Amino acid sequence: MAKPHYKRILLKLSGEALMGDKEYGIDDKVLKMYAGEIKQVQEAGVEVGIVIGGGNIYRGVEKSSDGIDKVTGDHMGMLATVINALALQSALEHQGVFTRCLSAITMEQIAESFIRRRAIRHLEKGRIVIFAAGTGNPYFTTDTAAVLRAIEIEADLILKGTRVDGVYDSDPEKNASAIRFPEITYADVLKNDLRVMDLTAITLSKENNLPLAVFNMNIPGNLKRIIMGDPVGSKVVTKLSIKAPELHA
Repeated sequence: MAKPHYKRILLKLSGEALMGDKEYGIDDKVLKMYAGEIKQVQEAGVEVGIVIGGGNIYRGVEKSSDGIDKVTGDHMGMLATVINALALQSALEHQGVFTRCLSAITMEQIAESFIRRRAIRHLEKGRIVIFAAGTGNPYFTTDTAAVLRAIEIEADLILKGTRVDGVYDSDPEKNASAIRFPEITYADVLKNDLRVMDLTAITLSKENNLPLAVFNMNIPGNLKRIIMGDPVGSKVVTKLSIKAPELHA
């Protein structure tokens, strides 16, 4: 049997992905499907950390027009990520997977406080670790939190599950002629403002030489195919190993 290409990964999921066809909240079918996909990877022997956003519940600064200031809005967004983390934790445990939820904000009645060594120990014991509440600080996105946690747990790869199948030179949902890059450098992502992740997250990944895979999480089996080394989605790296399509400014 083929062995996974990665020992430890960090999976970043958006809160919006949990909505499915709903306008807000959590779609039970999507949650169950994601739990099943993650379970397959864990059963293949990969140590899995997860960071999930909260955009399906509250989007922080984007909702500040209602009179809520930026810092308070960001704290509300962090709490939204905890709700999603607990939902995913429950879905995984219903499938017989051992998990731990670690929060950057102390709330010991429902989640463990994030401690790096504790997180690594959970991973070594085969538990899926869900990191909630972002970095615990306002002004930082869950993309940045995902990269930070990936670096802290010494992940081999960070995966961003989206609804598109990789990195394009323009929005493929708006431009049918958009070009997908099987592989692209962090430098080109920054130079061409491709918005794979926010600027802080991309810069942090680049400085720590952490490869990033961007893929469609809604296609069953994609997550496992990536960890087995199949060419799924796009990979963002420091230095190209293949010749990529030319970027159009």
